Amino acid sequence: MSEAPHVELNMTDISDLDPSAPSNANNYTNGNSAIQNTKNSVLSFLSVLSTPPSISFPDFHTATQSAMESVQNRPATQKIKETVRNGPVAQNIKAETAKTKSEFADLANSRTTPDQLAATGQPLNHYHSMFYRLLSWKKPRATAISFAACVAFIFAARFLNILRYVFKALYILLGLTASAEIAGKAIFGNGFSSQVRPKKYFVIPKASLERLLDDLEQLINFFVIEFQRIVFAENVYATIAAFFSAFISYYLIKVVPLWGLSLISTSVIYLAPLVYLKNKEIIDSQLEQASHMVNQQATQIKDLAAQHTKTTAKTFQTYAGEYTHKAQETINNYRGRSASPEVTVKKEDFPTAPKQEPVALSPAPVADPAI
Repeated sequence: MSEAPHVELNMTDISDLDPSAPSNANNYTNGNSAIQNTKNSVLSFLSVLSTPPSISFPDFHTATQSAMESVQNRPATQKIKETVRNGPVAQNIKAETAKTKSEFADLANSRTTPDQLAATGQPLNHYHSMFYRLLSWKKPRATAISFAACVAFIFAARFLNILRYVFKALYILLGLTASAEIAGKAIFGNGFSSQVRPKKYFVIPKASLERLLDDLEQLINFFVIEFQRIVFAENVYATIAAFFSAFISYYLIKVVPLWGLSLISTSVIYLAPLVYLKNKEIIDSQLEQASHMVNQQATQIKDLAAQHTKTTAKTFQTYAGEYTHKAQETINNYRGRSASPEVTVKKEDFPTAPKQEPVALSPAPVADPAI
């Protein structure tokens, strides 16, 4: 039978832990009890290890716990804990956490009805101000977190079968509750699930439901109003941007899956305002120059169209006057013929006039009547 493991302790190797040693006289003071306690705890722990295997577990646990407490109470350990808790990294994390909470609180408090009205005079709802503050990066931490959450949700919906996991969690929960109830009634005569059943089931208060439905109504109306404002070109730049988005999406949907198109749309919605804010001066100058060129071209086209319109009007007026004059003459001629129609007399219609004098004829003899 093999012998139990035996650990020999060489006491001459731990002279550095003795504060009374001459070599350590300059490093230790008479009042440094923490190091003395550490030494005693280590010696106790090593003595426990060097004892035969018949040592009881409580003594071993006590020695180990004492050694750990001594190490934790050492000044170096306390200094490390203090550095971790109150160091620059911890202070930075605390400051960023406080700022993030403050930004989310400000974003929630910004849900107020804006003073701006729609082109039709209708008031806008509080989601206009909230989404404006969210997408304009006025609260960068809150906007970045919401953007990361949207991207994570898109990837989770793409690569994780969330509905399957929901059903899995549901059948595990129902199986556990049913098994606990049956096993409790079979063994103890009283089910476990019925023991933890609340005295009153949870219900959603009516005020909470009404507030939720009101928020849902405001959110739906926000999208409805914004769609109409874009369609009827209340902001022509937004209408142009929506046109290009729809035009590009029409061709991308043929080669990009739905989750990819959703990811691209989310990225554009969040990052386009950020790019504009970071390069606002350059973009505004380019837009102003493009607007000036468009206005010049529109003015030139307008002048050219006015010139051609004027020339066409003159030509049309000239032709109209000529045709009006001809029509008037035709009407007058027609009216003259109807009032006193002209009779054309030809020479052949009259007899030929005699050129010689007429000769007197002698009377013819009259015969006597027979008696």
